[in-house]
Amino acid sequence: MEQAQTRLELFYTQVVTFVTLYGGRVLLAILTLIVGLWAIGWITRILATTMTKRHVDRDVQPFLLSLVNGLLRVLLLLSIASTLGVQTTSFVAIIGAAGLAVGLALQGSLSNFAGGVLILIFKPFRVGDLITAQGFTGNVEAIRIFDTTLVTLDNKTIILPNGSLSTAAITNISTKGVIRVDQVYTVGSQNDLDATKVSIQKVIAACPYALQDREHDVLIAKLGANSRDYDVRVWTKSDTYWDTYYYMLEHIARQFGKDGIEAPKPKMFITNEE
Repeated sequence: MEQAQTRLELFYTQVVTFVTLYGGRVLLAILTLIVGLWAIGWITRILATTMTKRHVDRDVQPFLLSLVNGLLRVLLLLSIASTLGVQTTSFVAIIGAAGLAVGLALQGSLSNFAGGVLILIFKPFRVGDLITAQGFTGNVEAIRIFDTTLVTLDNKTIILPNGSLSTAAITNISTKGVIRVDQVYTVGSQNDLDATKVSIQKVIAACPYALQDREHDVLIAKLGANSRDYDVRVWTKSDTYWDTYYYMLEHIARQFGKDGIEAPKPKMFITNEE
């Protein structure tokens, strides 16, 4: 009984000593954590409001907010460690060593991160642009730090890593706002040349997507033994490219039927050998 009482008194003495030595630091650290998290949230909200008022690019805003939030949390962690009496120099060295190890293990992710930063800074494309990259064509749905999301014309979601995206060729179809639809139509050589041109021009004039303030081309591209190829070039807005493309295909087929423009007829040569 006396031994148990002695142990209890020893434990009580140790608790009192710990509270006396470290209680104030622990309470201050907890208070610092609570106030620090509140301050980080407040600063982040103020920054978001300021960027919105100053019309900062919406693609850059999430990156800047997450970057500032992360840096402030690291500073808060260092401050709490200092309050508890931890040597911050050693703490920073540990974080640096851990960061180096993680960086070596995640070289691909760091490459994608750097690519995302380059895309956000130099803006080869923006959210909503129609682009062709890495063999895919689609509208940019989101630009994130590590990857970019495209929605293809058949409504598939393609996720492209920013590392390769920032160093490869990109075709931005939406940059100029206007694009040319190039098509080739083959008709028989028995059709009147001018009549064929007029038939195609009728469709271009009636196309609701063709820009009527632009000059569209109907050119003879190739003369065959029994056929002619016509290059048809129609200017339209970038976001109506495919509407124009399929409109021209369907309505030229209909117009050729109305105007009696015929397809090439195969020719057969028969030689009489005796």
